[in-house]
Amino acid sequence: MAWINLSPIGKRRVRAFRTNRRAFYSFVLFSVLFALSLMAEVIANDSPLLVRFQGRWYLPVIHDYPETDFGGVFETTADFTDPQVRDLINAQGWMLRSPIRFHYDTVNFERPVFPAPPNGENLLGTDDHGRDIFVRLLYGFRTSVTFGMLLTLFSSAIGVTVGAVQGYFGGKIDMLGQRLMEIWSGMPLLYILIIISSFIEPGFWVILGIMLLFSWMGLVEVVRAEFLRCRNLEYVRAARALGIGDRKIMWRHVLPNSLISVFSFLPFILSGSITTLTSLDFLGFGLPPGSPALGELLAQGKANQHAPWIGLSAFVVLALMLSLLVFIGEGVRDAFNPRHQARG
Repeated sequence: MAWINLSPIGKRRVRAFRTNRRAFYSFVLFSVLFALSLMAEVIANDSPLLVRFQGRWYLPVIHDYPETDFGGVFETTADFTDPQVRDLINAQGWMLRSPIRFHYDTVNFERPVFPAPPNGENLLGTDDHGRDIFVRLLYGFRTSVTFGMLLTLFSSAIGVTVGAVQGYFGGKIDMLGQRLMEIWSGMPLLYILIIISSFIEPGFWVILGIMLLFSWMGLVEVVRAEFLRCRNLEYVRAARALGIGDRKIMWRHVLPNSLISVFSFLPFILSGSITTLTSLDFLGFGLPPGSPALGELLAQGKANQHAPWIGLSAFVVLALMLSLLVFIGEGVRDAFNPRHQARG
C-alpha cells in the first residue's frame, strides 16, 4: 500500500483512521468532490473542449479564438453559444463539448424568467441573473476549498513558527509575543475589510492576505504549550549538552512531538476558513461580483425567497462540505490520540 514505508507509529495512525469508517468515507467523498471541482472547466463550460475545423485543431477551453477563424465576420472572440458559430464549425468540422454547456457566468437566455426553476437543462435552476446554479456551485466549491487550504497552509506555517519560538525560548520573548498577540487579536477584522474594500476591489488574493494577518494566531497557543512542556525534557537537555544548536533542536527534536496537536486542528481550521469566506461573500465583502461563491448564492436565496431552489442548493452543499470536514477532523484527532489507539 502507499503508506507501507511509514514508520510503525505512522502505520498505526493510518490504520486507526481507516478503522473510523465515518471519517474514512468522509475523506474519500470529500476527495472525490474536490477532484471533480478541479475539473470544472471540463465538466461545465460554454466553450468546446476541442474543435476540428478545416483540418486544424483548436482548444477554445484554453485559448480564445476570433470568430473569423471559423468563417465568421466578426474579429471578436467567438461565442460558441451562438447557433450561427456552431453551424459554421459543424459544416466543415466538429466540436467536443462539455457534458454541461454552461460556464459559471453564462446566462441562459432561453429561459423565460429569472430565476428559473430546475429542469432538464438547468438541473438546479438558475439564479436571478440566469446563470446555472449547479455550475456556480461546482466552481464555488473549488474556490472555497482552495481558499481554505491555502489559508490553512500559510496560517499554520506562521502560527507554528511563532508558537515554537515563544515556547522554546520563553522569558521575555514569550511575554512580549503574548502581549503583541493580545493587541493584534483585538483588531476589528470586519471593519478592516470594509475600509479596504472602499478603495481596493476585493479579490481572492487580497482577501487571503487580509485573513492571513489574523488567522495565524489559532495555532500559536497549542504549539507554544507543547514547546514549553518539551524544552526541559531529558532528550532536549542531552542535545544541548552535546552542543546541538537551538534551531536544530527545535525543528528536529521538539517540533515532531508538537505536530500531533497541529494535525488534529487542521481540518477544523480549514472548515473555519471556508466559513469565513462564505460569511464575507454573504455580506458583500468577499470575492468580486459575479465570482462563483457559496455565500453569494446564499445571499441570492435570501433576496429571492420565492425561488427556494437557490438558497437550498447552496445550503446543502455548504452543510455537506463542513460536515465532511468535521468528520475527517474527528478521525484525525482520534488517530493521533494515543489513548484511543490503546483502546483500539
